[in-house]
Amino acid sequence: MLSVQLSSALSVSLFPAVGTSGAAWLRLTAGALFFALLCRPNIRKVRRADLPLILGLGVTTGMMTILFLAALSRIPLGTAVAIEFLGPLTVAAIRSHRRRAMVWPALALAGVVLLTEPWLGSIDLLGIGFAALAAGCWGIYILLTQRLGDRFSGIQGLALTAPIAAVVAAIFGIPQAIGNLSWTVILASIGLAILMPVIPFTFELLALRKMTHTAFGTLMALEPAFGVLLGLILLHQRPTIVQAFGVALVVVAGTAAQRNGRRRPSTRTKERSAPQPELIP
Repeated sequence: MLSVQLSSALSVSLFPAVGTSGAAWLRLTAGALFFALLCRPNIRKVRRADLPLILGLGVTTGMMTILFLAALSRIPLGTAVAIEFLGPLTVAAIRSHRRRAMVWPALALAGVVLLTEPWLGSIDLLGIGFAALAAGCWGIYILLTQRLGDRFSGIQGLALTAPIAAVVAAIFGIPQAIGNLSWTVILASIGLAILMPVIPFTFELLALRKMTHTAFGTLMALEPAFGVLLGLILLHQRPTIVQAFGVALVVVAGTAAQRNGRRRPSTRTKERSAPQPELIP
């Protein structure tokens, strides 16, 4: 979470040069190259039945990145993260199979209202819309990432989906970034790619092999707090007392949604008693 929000805050510096979609494209492209260097994706292990999963996760990852950075260009980091967090929190509540669990997304939504403070009349509907769409992508991303981790060992799956995400981002990013690329921008993008997607996506995939969607969503409840903190430190976005209380509601809602968080190993996971190392020696 620290890596994700640090990358988000630092990505703002690229917006004037290459735009939000351009920044997403550069980050995802560099990330795909990192995954290709770290891991030799074994195409022969890919079955026809795996293609919808790989394509779906790649497209979702690309759109999630584009939409979140678009939201970040219009609303504060902490607010964007809190809205986006509604995605995994809703997944956690639905997967709990208890009707009363839906009270937690409602509580988090109340926190988001406090964060956006619509009564002040300065609400950015487009920015909130981008963040809400990113929330939907994040929920789908969690579901697909867990299935990908069950199917492929190590970070093979990420090495297959990252290039797809980069291609999706390229459709929107190249028109924004073309003509404005420099070595400074490229080097900055490489550094940001290590922070996001390389480190977080790898850790998330490994975590989702061991945890339920509910447990993962609960731990991610701290993400809005990280967003507010780094927004304050790096972007000088100072929240009001009301907004701070809104963040607290989101965190409490995410934490309360957790029940029986450890995940039972899947059948495929059990069968892989001795997975092959995939990092280049």
